[in-house]
This record gives sequence, structure tokens and C-alpha cells, in this order.
Amino acid sequence: MEYRRRVIDELLDDLFPHLAAIALEGAKGVGKTATAKQRARTVVSLDLRAQREIVAADVDYVTRLPPPVLIDEWQLQPSVWDRVRNAVDDDSRGSQFLLAGSAGVDPGVRIHSGAGRIVSLPMRPLSMAERGVQDPTVSISELLSGSRPVITGRSGVGLSLYVDEILRSGFPGIRDLPERARTVQLDSYVSRIVEKELPENGLNVRRPEAVRAWLIAYAAATATDAAYTKILDAATAGIVDKPSRATVDNYREHLSRIFVLDPVPAWVPMFNPLKRLTLSPKHHLVDPALAARLVGVGRAGLLQGAGDRVSAATGTWLGALYESLVVQSVRVYAASASAQVGHLRTKRPSVRST
Repeated sequence: MEYRRRVIDELLDDLFPHLAAIALEGAKGVGKTATAKQRARTVVSLDLRAQREIVAADVDYVTRLPPPVLIDEWQLQPSVWDRVRNAVDDDSRGSQFLLAGSAGVDPGVRIHSGAGRIVSLPMRPLSMAERGVQDPTVSISELLSGSRPVITGRSGVGLSLYVDEILRSGFPGIRDLPERARTVQLDSYVSRIVEKELPENGLNVRRPEAVRAWLIAYAAATATDAAYTKILDAATAGIVDKPSRATVDNYREHLSRIFVLDPVPAWVPMFNPLKRLTLSPKHHLVDPALAARLVGVGRAGLLQGAGDRVSAATGTWLGALYESLVVQSVRVYAASASAQVGHLRTKRPSVRST
């Protein structure tokens, strides 16, 4: 399959010739490996047991390979990170190592931050510009440059097509599948998270159905800042023996570590903070297609208003998923422009009786 250039490729074109080591971080399936392979001469895949055992026995092995070296799923052998960091200390020439990781290391594993040696770049599913739906006419990088770019253009994308893009997913390996196969793949993605990815990354999943229920409730809260207690209540409605707060916090911590949860933090100005701003993050999954699939709403349901829940924050369920699609794309563009994304929302004014 022909490689489709990503927004991050332009950033890598600028940075990798000058930086010795870059880590691409993001959920499984976003395309990290395919992007990194465009620049790698040697590939070490640590999700393959034989290669992982070689590196475990001799971590210096990765420094003897012809560069640039891609170390895929590096977090499965965390000692690699410190070895690469030390190698960069010895030789800081550009284009030596690319590390691709679909999870952060377990909190109990101590590694050096890599600051000053390894630059971490986030990767997310395909943005609207990367999907080729329509050629973009506005650049966030230009908008942030202060050069007063001329903003022109007209979008021919309508509601129906936006719904299709929400449901098709931004995962490169899923979006072009026929609808039935795509549905099966999204279901499989969720099952793999609960049954394989979480246990492999340090979470003891004693009740997979409880994790899945919490994920469904979180998905239903997409684009809101609903309290985690409310999400737990929604996940355990009618259940007497509810998971403890500590257990649910573990769900959230580990789902964030494998980049499945992708909340948007609240923006608070550094100077002259506004007292009425909310501080809670807005809830988003890595891809709105996962949220739609978890809740069980399809194309017809979204267009007919199924699942609508009027609120001051999102209006309707379709509106929430549309916001999530926009957020996903804007974060891709912002990362390329070295910008941060946050949400601004004021608290509701108190109501006084007269």
C-alpha cells in the first residue's frame, strides 16, 4: 500500500536531520510505525518475541545497527530508552534513532526523562486534512505565525459527510474497510484494549465487563466535563457492588497511558486568571468512531437524533461527536505548529432568589 504523507511528516523533515533521537507516541493503529519506516534504515520490532529477547540480552545491540534505527514498541523493553539516551550523549548527530511507542512505561519502571536527548512527538489518528476529504485552504501554523495570512475558501463538506467521517474513523488501517468489516475491527480494537493491552501494561483486569462499562460511560460523556463520579454512576447503574474509586482511577490512568483516553485540559491564563473558568478537562477518546461504536449509535441513528442529550456543553450526541472530530484534527495541526490545545469554559453563574 502506498504511504500517505501525514502532517507530522513535515515536522520530521525539519527536525530529524538535526536531532539524534525522536519518539513517536500514540495509540495503536494511528500509523506511527508506517511513518517512522519512511526514515528508518533498520527496524527492531520489540513486539516480536525473538527481537525482544535479543535486546533484553544485549541492549547495546541497537547501537550497532545501521542508522537510522527504528525501535518499534520500545516500551516493551524499557531499558532501550536509557540506552538510546546514553548513545545520544556520546554522539549527538542527527537522524540516529526513532522510537515508536503505544504506551507509557509502567509507573513502577524508572527511566530517565530523556530531556535534552530524546524529543517526543504525539501522533493521533488521521485529521480531516490527512483524509483527503477536501483540500485545506487555511493553515493553523500560518495563523499562529503572526503574518496575517489571507483566509479564503469554501467547504463543500455537509452534515452527512461529517457523520460518515465520524464513523469511518481516523485509524489508517480501519477507515477504508467496508462498513461491516470496519464495525468488526472497531469492536476488536475495544476488546483488545480490555483483554490484552491493559493487562500487558500493568492493569490487573479482574472484571473486564466493568472496564468495558466504564469505557461506554466515558464515551457517552464525550465533549463534556462530566465529573468522574457521574461517569462511574452511569457505568454501574443498578449494580450494588460498584468498583472502588481507586479501581476506577486505575482504569483511567492506564487507559491514558495507552493513549486511548485523550482529554482536553482546561485553559487557564498564566497571568490575571479568570475566577469563573472551569478547571475540569473535557472528555475525549482517541477517535470519535470508538465513542460511537461503544455507545452503539450508527449513521441512521446520528442523523435521526438517536442518543441526543441536550446540554449547555454539547447540544446533541451528534454535536458531541462532531466536536470530538474537530478536536482530533485541531490537535494534529497544533502539534505540528508546536502549539497546545485547551478548552475555555466559564462556570454557570449562581442563581439568587429574590
